[in-house]
Amino acid sequence: MSTFKIIAATGCPTGIAHTYMAQEALEQAAKKAGVEIKVETHGQVGVENALSDLDIQTADAVIIAADKDVHAERFKGKKIIDVSVGKGIKEADKLIQDAINGKGTIKAGKNNQTAETNSQGESVLTTSNTSIGRQIYKHLMNGVSHMLPFVVSGGVLIALSFLWGIYSADPTNAEYNEIAATLNNIGGFAMGMMVPILSAYIAESIAQRPGLVVGFVGGLIANAGGTGFLGGIVSGFLGGFIILLLSKLLKGMPKALDGLKAIFLYPVIGVAITGTIMVLVSHPMEAINTGMMDFLAGFQDSNPIILGLIVGCMSAFDMGGPINKAAYVTGTALLAEGNTYFMAGVSAACIAPPLITGFAVLFFGKYFDKEERNSGMVNFILGSTHITEGAIPFAAKDPLHVLPTLMLGSSIAAVLTYMFKVQVPAPHGGFLVLPVVTNGFLWVIAILIGSIIGGVLLGLLRKHSAQKTSVTV
Repeated sequence: MSTFKIIAATGCPTGIAHTYMAQEALEQAAKKAGVEIKVETHGQVGVENALSDLDIQTADAVIIAADKDVHAERFKGKKIIDVSVGKGIKEADKLIQDAINGKGTIKAGKNNQTAETNSQGESVLTTSNTSIGRQIYKHLMNGVSHMLPFVVSGGVLIALSFLWGIYSADPTNAEYNEIAATLNNIGGFAMGMMVPILSAYIAESIAQRPGLVVGFVGGLIANAGGTGFLGGIVSGFLGGFIILLLSKLLKGMPKALDGLKAIFLYPVIGVAITGTIMVLVSHPMEAINTGMMDFLAGFQDSNPIILGLIVGCMSAFDMGGPINKAAYVTGTALLAEGNTYFMAGVSAACIAPPLITGFAVLFFGKYFDKEERNSGMVNFILGSTHITEGAIPFAAKDPLHVLPTLMLGSSIAAVLTYMFKVQVPAPHGGFLVLPVVTNGFLWVIAILIGSIIGGVLLGLLRKHSAQKTSVTV
């Protein structure tokens, strides 16, 4: 009797932690259930453990646990279970069992079309087996995941140029240094690609390769028009859906002309329509973008406590999920606009959760099991490098106690960061980017204060829980 075979694809927007945590969870769940699985990961380094055509052909079921595009069109004709990467981590056993039980929908065509069965047993073509909100989030995160390396590399290089002086890239200033100017220029080119790349890969997620060029050109127009990342998001979705509309309108053309559609009609018509619309909306969108940036900057100066509370709670609430990413994407967008203060608070709030768990097991080790103590120690490293997801296992076990504690600690860290006027010019890296952080020592102090307070509180809650259980027994 042949073994039931599952293939899976995992991917998170940053491609650093969730991607591989979901892979490990699914592999362990499959091993427990006695079935074969191969998991393809879509991380920041690219696709690893890639699924071959033979793997796909011989698979009995497909699990997609991703918040980005993993090229699901490959799985045409297969039963697919499509969930968020978070569910891939937290509900791996259930996903494997659902796959074995034959749950899922059958992929019937491109662009997220799936074949479902109605009450009369007839095949019905639908646009997707997931909610509209999840589809939008997935498309947006595909753009964000491809954009991040440009922002990180550009931000760090620009920050490094400041080591020679704030005006070291200005040839008219006495501080001018040729090396600093070169680093600044290179970093500027990378940062300048943020909006076009974001737009291009949103459109690519919606309409596959034909959407890429339309989204990219739309993003360039959005960038030139001063609309910022909001314009990039609009042009990405606009370009992607225009290509989908064109594919429906040109569906009746002879199949022999498919090549002409892909290389000529889609890009020419798509770029013309998307570009024209973006030119027309650039001016009002620029006003909206400028107003939003000014509002956030003013909020940051006038009431850092409220801003820190908002950023801290958002960053620690779902650790890598939609709410966390909303804060993070806003921080990277403001960073591209030259605002390095907002990102400092976001970074502090993202670094704190794993450090909180680390301090909790350090101070109250006897109230945690061996696996938690080991994870807590590792979280000192993960937190220091801005990998928030290390705190997820603690939150998953006791969300009602752990999540509010993490949110409190992150909020304290963010509030103090804003009060100390810290500037962080890089959107990732944690303490590795300290050499280019303004008021870096105070930043570390802010994070440690929030993390230690959160860690002590988490330890006390665990102690109280353990003592309560002991008394009950």
